[in-house]
Amino acid sequence: MKKTMLKNVLISVLAVAGWVSAVSTAAYAHCQIPCGIYDDHARVEQMLEDSATILKATKLIAELSGKTDAQSQNQLVRWIMNKEKHAQNIIFTISDYFLTQRVNDSQKDYVERLKKHHSVIVAAMKAKQNADASFALALQKSIEELAPYYPDHE
Repeated sequence: MKKTMLKNVLISVLAVAGWVSAVSTAAYAHCQIPCGIYDDHARVEQMLEDSATILKATKLIAELSGKTDAQSQNQLVRWIMNKEKHAQNIIFTISDYFLTQRVNDSQKDYVERLKKHHSVIVAAMKAKQNADASFALALQKSIEELAPYYPDHE
C-alpha cells in the first residue's frame, strides 16, 4: 500500500508539473515587442532568487522524502512542484529574455556569452531533474558567472 501511495503521489506531481510548465510558458516572456524597458540586473537577481528557492526545495525534499504521513507527503509534492517552477522560470528568462534580446552576434565576446547563457539553461534543467543540492549549487554558480555581463545601475 505504501508503494502504491508513493507511486500515485509521484504521478500526480508529474501531471501537475507538466500542466504548470505548459500554462506558465505563455505568460512569462518580457518583452516580445520592442518596448525598450529592460532591467537586465533585475532579471539576474530574480534568477538568483529562483536558484535559492531551488536549493531550499532540495533540502526540504530530502527531509520529507522518508516521511509517510499525509501532511509530509503534501509538503513534499509542493516542494517538488516549486523546484520545477523556479527552474523553469530561469530557463524562460535565459531563452526568452537574454538569448532572444540581449545576446547577439555583434558582441565581440558573443561565443563566450552564448556558452555562459547556455550553461545556465543546462544547469537549470539538471536542477529540475535531480533532488540533490549539488545541482542547485551548480545552477547558482552558473548564474553568478553570468552576472558581470549585467551590472546594477547605480
